[in-house]
Amino acid sequence: MSVHLKHNEPKPNLYPPASPPRDPVGIGLRHPYYQEVTDNPPDVGWLEVHPENYFGGGAHRHFLSKAREKYQLSLHAVGLSLGSTDPVNEEHLRQFKELIDIYQPFNVSDHASWSASGNAHLNDLLPLPYTQGSLDTLCRNVERTQEYFGRTMLVENPSTYVAFAENEMSEYEFMNRLSEKSGCGILLDINNIFVQSFNHGYDAFEYIDGIDADKVGEMHLAGHIEQEVGDGIILIDTHSRSVKKDVWDLYEHAVRRLGAVPTLIEWDQDFPPLSKLVEEASKARDIMNRVLAEDIANAAE
Repeated sequence: MSVHLKHNEPKPNLYPPASPPRDPVGIGLRHPYYQEVTDNPPDVGWLEVHPENYFGGGAHRHFLSKAREKYQLSLHAVGLSLGSTDPVNEEHLRQFKELIDIYQPFNVSDHASWSASGNAHLNDLLPLPYTQGSLDTLCRNVERTQEYFGRTMLVENPSTYVAFAENEMSEYEFMNRLSEKSGCGILLDINNIFVQSFNHGYDAFEYIDGIDADKVGEMHLAGHIEQEVGDGIILIDTHSRSVKKDVWDLYEHAVRRLGAVPTLIEWDQDFPPLSKLVEEASKARDIMNRVLAEDIANAAE
């Protein structure tokens, strides 16, 4: 279905206009936590949700509305398929924009990947070759989406397990060019960078140093697992474990370069108690506060 660039009648704004959260560290609101978040709001700065889970209304939408009364939201999509050669699905855009109009999120985002082609919809975020052709396609869909939403979006660096022989640039160069050409921001997933640096054999710290710092509007942290493949090991981005020490170290480096960027703790399966997510969020906040305090002290000297 092709996209016609027109807006539906706006929904009434039930919540205050979007603004950056005062506390920059948030967690993902997933269904096991709905009631607890409603009854005993945790000490975090904001909540992230996948908008596709709320297109149908019902109980999911009810709990999202309850959460929005207490927290700023970031809407992080998984279904726009921005890297597909097909235009972004108009009905998907319409339902997404309805949520934007109602809940006034401070960020909206999706991934530099594809998951749909024609009538085929795949339950995964598939990689793109880092070529000028795929960059042009991705930029075209990002620009259409931003025009439809009437606002800038963020695009996340993907988690990949294969590298294309025809790549013409590094991933961080690809993300920088995407941002420059389309006007979008960058959602920098620190765990994805670490996983790929291990799997593909590049320097994760060099990636952080190479990204356009002015374009990064959000960072993600998550856990991964190790998996044996033949005689070797690869890392799999599962969002099902605590953040590993090496990822925390990479995050600290990112904060030193990028500053107090809103940071999310992602956990999407094998859900722990909500207190575990809050504990991880506190670690991220402590790192951010310590790094910023050191920067202030160094500047004073």
